[in-house]
Amino acid sequence: MRARLCSKVGCAREAVTTLTYDYPDQMAALGPLGLEANPHAHDLCAIHTERLSVPKGWTVVRHETLRA
Repeated sequence: MRARLCSKVGCAREAVTTLTYDYPDQMAALGPLGLEANPHAHDLCAIHTERLSVPKGWTVVRHETLRA
C-alpha cells in the first residue's frame, strides 16, 4: 500500500489525518486518516494538522483515536 501525501500544495509529507468541511453548519471535522482517499476530503500531514485554522465563527471537531 502506498502512503498518501498531504493535500497542501508543495507539501510532500505523509498524511496522518483527514479533514472534511460541512459548509452549511460552518464546521470542519478532523480525524484519523481515512481508509481510502476521498475527492471531497483533504489529507493532512502532522504539521498541517497542528496549524489548521478555520474561518471565524466555524467550529472544529477533532475525532481522536483511543490509545492503549
